[in-house]
Amino acid sequence: MFNDFFSNFFSLTMLTSAALSIIPALICITFHELAHGFTAYRLGDRTAKDMGRLTLNPIKHIDVLGLLMMMFFRFGWAKPVPVNMNNFKWPKWYMAITAVAGPLSNIVLAAAILFTFGLILTPLGGFNTWAGGGVIIDIVIRTAYISVALAVFNLVPIPPLDGSKVLFSLLSESMYYRLMRYERYGMIVLILVLNTGVFRNTIGRLTQTIFDNLFVLAEFSYRLVN
Repeated sequence: MFNDFFSNFFSLTMLTSAALSIIPALICITFHELAHGFTAYRLGDRTAKDMGRLTLNPIKHIDVLGLLMMMFFRFGWAKPVPVNMNNFKWPKWYMAITAVAGPLSNIVLAAAILFTFGLILTPLGGFNTWAGGGVIIDIVIRTAYISVALAVFNLVPIPPLDGSKVLFSLLSESMYYRLMRYERYGMIVLILVLNTGVFRNTIGRLTQTIFDNLFVLAEFSYRLVN
């Protein structure tokens, strides 16, 4: 049953897939950036809060290019939440914690969605028996998948992605601040790397592996109610 759904899920045309991915992508980037901002706030930096970024309004978090990437390629990025690391007691380490919060929130979101999906699958009438069930189920699964993809992609250690801040925190203070000065050039490197098939395939395989393991939660909760 689950295999039949996935074969249909990945056979959609690109434009149809992109249209169905708009809402999932907005949900995922909103949780991702909110997690960054809230973590920074709890660690002592009010920048995101003062700039109105501690919100579930997705418009506040959209980066157009990053959103299009998520819609068409299932990985991308959002508009970074502003963080002033000078407000942290331990700037380098708290910045790493703030960075990890985004991808971690996406994994938690995907796990929660998949567990809930298993619970509601029977009331929806399964994959094919209810007329509207196919689209709803597709959007639910797509949200979980994109959430995992967003987490995996942002852990790549290339500035300005979250993984770079975690990696840089392991460096010496002088090296850390020297690299941070060149962070704005990281997007150029990132775009070049995105054009390599090896990179896209590696991210895709890792995303699929994590998603497959999390999907066990859906199967478990489905059996709980059947």
